[in-house]
Amino acid sequence: MPSRPAFVVSALFLAAILLPGPLAAACLGALSRSEPRIMPASLRLAAAPPNSARITFVGHATFLIETPQGVTAATDYNDYIRPSVRPDIVTMNYAHSTHFTDNPEPGIAHVLRGWAHNGKLARHNVQYRDMRVRNVPTNLRNYGSSGTEYDGNSIFIFDVAGLCIAHLGHLHHKLTPGHLADIGKIDVLFVPVDGGFTLNIFDMQEVIAQLQAPLVIPMHYFSESTLERFLVRMRETHEIRLNDTASLVVSRPTLPKQRTLLVLPGPQ
Repeated sequence: MPSRPAFVVSALFLAAILLPGPLAAACLGALSRSEPRIMPASLRLAAAPPNSARITFVGHATFLIETPQGVTAATDYNDYIRPSVRPDIVTMNYAHSTHFTDNPEPGIAHVLRGWAHNGKLARHNVQYRDMRVRNVPTNLRNYGSSGTEYDGNSIFIFDVAGLCIAHLGHLHHKLTPGHLADIGKIDVLFVPVDGGFTLNIFDMQEVIAQLQAPLVIPMHYFSESTLERFLVRMRETHEIRLNDTASLVVSRPTLPKQRTLLVLPGPQ
């Protein structure tokens, strides 16, 4: 068996020192190669149990969400990191190479792009069997200037088995009361924690406090030190746990009573 990358060992060591509760493998880092990284077929499971959703971390900002009827949705579907199965629904929050593709696999039922195009605001509200997907547009800052790209990103919200699962995408600002009203109550929150390309750690921590989701799952980070800094900050308000696999099954009765940040390891 190949040895673990040094940063995985580092994250495990830090977690053992700082974090309460049972510990497991730390997450993989950011995408660092140009060829597609496909989720191993062994991670592809059957439909989620009744009244539950199965969530699998594929890598970077991509998750596979599965419903009891076997509907699958992939977040931030792109040309570099994809699940091993063709999803029924794909969302792409932001028009950047590791977050979208112009060449989705043929046969996908719904391809949902999260940015304004040709002057038309991205607005989605799709029901596909036992999954509903909608979006809330947010703005982007233009890199290298003080300008704003209005409605350049979307927060996608997945309604599955009585749960509301939100993916913040490439969020660049704190949320307004209007955003919060449109988003509603969130149970599971996927949060980018790179600390700079999206929001700095302090502002992202405030966004998490705004949404008050019982379960927070970090994504979109580029080194073990970035993740570690975020975990240290979040320990002030959340129980920190590391999952032992890239997948978990969640239902309303199994949501944590105390606000929890759960790190999912990437595929090995």
